[in-house]
Amino acid sequence: MSKHQRLKVLVMKSLLLICTIFIVIGCTKNKNNRSKDTLNYALTGNISTLDPAVSYDTISAKVVYQMYESLYEYDYLKRPYQIKPLLAKELPIIEDNGLKYTIKIKNNIQYHKSKAFGDKTRYLKAEDFINQIKRLAFKGTKSSGWWLFDNKIIGLNDFRKNVKDDFSDFFDYKIEGLSAPNDHTLVIKLLRPYPQLVYALAMAFSTPIPRELIEYYNNDLTQTAVGTGPYKMLSWDKNSSFKLTRFENYHDQKYPSKGDRFSFEHDLVADAGKKLPFIKNINFLIMKEEQTRWLNFRNKNIDLLVLTKDHFSLALDKTGNLSKEFKEEGIQLQVSPTLTYWWLAFNMTHPILGSNVNLRRAIAHAINIEEYIKNFTNNIALKANSMYPPGVLGYSPANELPYKYNVEKAKKLLAKAGYPNGKGLPTFQYDVRGSSTVSRQMGEFIKKELAKIGVNLQVNLNSFPGFLNKAKTAQLTIWQGGWAMDYPDPENVIQLLISKNHPPGPNSTSYSNPKVDKLYNKLFFAEDRLEVLGITKKIEKIISQDVPWVMQFYTRNYILYHGYLKNFRQSDLINNNFKYLKLE
Repeated sequence: MSKHQRLKVLVMKSLLLICTIFIVIGCTKNKNNRSKDTLNYALTGNISTLDPAVSYDTISAKVVYQMYESLYEYDYLKRPYQIKPLLAKELPIIEDNGLKYTIKIKNNIQYHKSKAFGDKTRYLKAEDFINQIKRLAFKGTKSSGWWLFDNKIIGLNDFRKNVKDDFSDFFDYKIEGLSAPNDHTLVIKLLRPYPQLVYALAMAFSTPIPRELIEYYNNDLTQTAVGTGPYKMLSWDKNSSFKLTRFENYHDQKYPSKGDRFSFEHDLVADAGKKLPFIKNINFLIMKEEQTRWLNFRNKNIDLLVLTKDHFSLALDKTGNLSKEFKEEGIQLQVSPTLTYWWLAFNMTHPILGSNVNLRRAIAHAINIEEYIKNFTNNIALKANSMYPPGVLGYSPANELPYKYNVEKAKKLLAKAGYPNGKGLPTFQYDVRGSSTVSRQMGEFIKKELAKIGVNLQVNLNSFPGFLNKAKTAQLTIWQGGWAMDYPDPENVIQLLISKNHPPGPNSTSYSNPKVDKLYNKLFFAEDRLEVLGITKKIEKIISQDVPWVMQFYTRNYILYHGYLKNFRQSDLINNNFKYLKLE
């Protein structure tokens, strides 16, 4: 090869190397570039359903609430929580001593496009709300929200009892307590006062559903979503992602201009009066493992993250504040009290567990809740001292539970139950709420604690939808129960333990006590705060004696989010919050 040829080859190699470097740099840059049009949010498990009449878990709710809307919603920037109109024009007109609600509905509200509508644009009608309440009552829907309206509306329970299973008379069956005098007026007549009705009408269970959708999909809305919300369904890969895009014909909703002190201190009113939503696309990414979510947040592949125990020491300093490194990266920290709380639950129909209160009390004394909190919440959670969470009428910081960690007392109670050192007891099934490493560790912790007194457990891992199905079909024996409150009222706690809400309702323990049921019914006639408080205290005393639950802790969330995400405010109750968020 001549000198000239060698020089030519050397030049070509140099150019190739330079090009390669630019390509690598370019790819790296593109990889780290984020879209200002797309919010990336991690789901900790699979979406169980898209049907707002069925969805009741926090994972599915986070998706459903972006697409569907209800008559009312919570004000995004005000605490204590306040209800305001969403699809309704105004708050309801309440007459006849609280038995008649008249609700005016906004005009020109469009639904997302759907094959069920053909080429037509479908507008919201009052009848659509009646359809959905009927779907909650119709047994074939298998709704998780029936408890909200059970024995509340005149004629609705008769509809549930008499409507045919084949759906043939579903629409023609008239319910006295539900009527639509015109397309923009809904009238609800109650059997008795129901002060919580406005809360029920702010939940996805009460979202309007057109007749065309019900007929086209044969009442199966688990795999599709057609609402009036700010985002519409784009695609769904059940094992990896769910994608939404902005609804181009979303009605006129503005960012709030008023808030509380927190709102102004954290500059959350800068976008006051601007049309919602701000973000064009939302990608829900299924990431079941904590480490996966952590790494994706650090790489800006997801925009916010709820801190878990393994990463507190990496993100926070010794005082519990955000570390200097994270601050320099522009990462923000928001610490938020929640209305989410946890307990150990028993199947009260189990022939041994359900019939032996001393056995349940022994288990209650055998578990070191403080160690559990330390291991699995990094000491961030607050140890429970009541069946009611802080912020709800009935809770008192001075309350004491009738059990605390005491292995020797647990052994004595076990002997009193007829099973000294566990002799004669079968191995009980303990189901955890997921299949992750942490879920398994949580189950193994409870197993180890109970083994100290001779109670043996078999820990079963589940997918989250699988766990929910077991709860709805009463297939659980011992498990960790949890609740994110639907609305800030003690009734929402107590309804988890009344007889009429047995599976598939929210009372997954199948606990029954006529005294509790009677007191629960009194809540709807209670006229003042002191009367309600007295009822809640009486109920808690009974529950503490019966021990269907062993209270564990109240959750506090530590949320990290990148500085380019604006208007973020954490809330347990406000699931339709993505329309307020902004990317810069």
